[in-house]
Amino acid sequence: MSNRITTLFKIQYPVIQAGMIWCSGWRLASAVSNAGGLGILGAGSMYPEVLRTHIRKCKKATSKPFGVNVPLLYPNVEEIMNIIVEEGVKIVFSSAGNPASWTGFLKEKGITVVHVIANTKFALKAEACGVDAIVAEGFEAGGHNGREETTTLCLIPMVKDQVKIPVIAAGGIGSGRAMLAALALGAEGVQIGSAFAVAEESSAHPDFKNRIIGAAEGDTKLRMKKLVPVRLLKNTFDETIAQAEAEGADAETLKQLLGRARAKLGMFEGNLEEGELEIGQVSAMLKGIKPAATILNEILQEFSTEKQRISSLEF
Repeated sequence: MSNRITTLFKIQYPVIQAGMIWCSGWRLASAVSNAGGLGILGAGSMYPEVLRTHIRKCKKATSKPFGVNVPLLYPNVEEIMNIIVEEGVKIVFSSAGNPASWTGFLKEKGITVVHVIANTKFALKAEACGVDAIVAEGFEAGGHNGREETTTLCLIPMVKDQVKIPVIAAGGIGSGRAMLAALALGAEGVQIGSAFAVAEESSAHPDFKNRIIGAAEGDTKLRMKKLVPVRLLKNTFDETIAQAEAEGADAETLKQLLGRARAKLGMFEGNLEEGELEIGQVSAMLKGIKPAATILNEILQEFSTEKQRISSLEF
């Protein structure tokens, strides 16, 4: 498989593992890269020196390209960017902020920059800032989400028609069929989160992984729209937020209910009732905990099978 995305990242397959907080450490990133995709370290849940350690361990575990996801609104972003440069990371996926703030700095250091967006307006802004590609993430995605609630099926062709740089599709993609659909819509690669969150190498708590694969259709909802929209699995904390929102809670009230380290409590420490459990709608389709390489290979095999089936149809 060869296109602008595989060429840009020097990878075998146009499959990117999302830089998910509390899931995307060096074990997962290196496993995906070794399997032919692009592994991403999730800096959003790492202190700067912890990120440095993960970068170094990832380098030892793989000779293939890997990147770092940096939420731009997080504290210590300057220190994180300096560590990325110091450690020789060549690919950065930025999110949750204005790409104009760091794209120029990174490009001057010879780093490939990709920015995550959820609408056409910000896709055009990211392109104007000089990023090399964008991730267009639909409403189905887990974690922080767009306020517009635009689905991947609608978002990808709208963005593709407006920008010249490569588009990577994200949101609801956890199978070969979904990957084929995304490429048919105009994407040149896919970013996959939830399916890799349950990989054996994921740093998510085992109880959280089991909760994901036990999820049913409709078990995730988009919450905290007045603060920062985030897709969560149903639990006691989610019910608390839902009730507060139904009663008209403002952003400050939601912030107080969220508190500190709520995602760590649920996703990393395994408190499945009081923790914040960020995951996408595709969780209802995930049925097992497997090595990352197996997950990637199964997606690629299904992609190939479905591609052949579609090409055999007569019109």
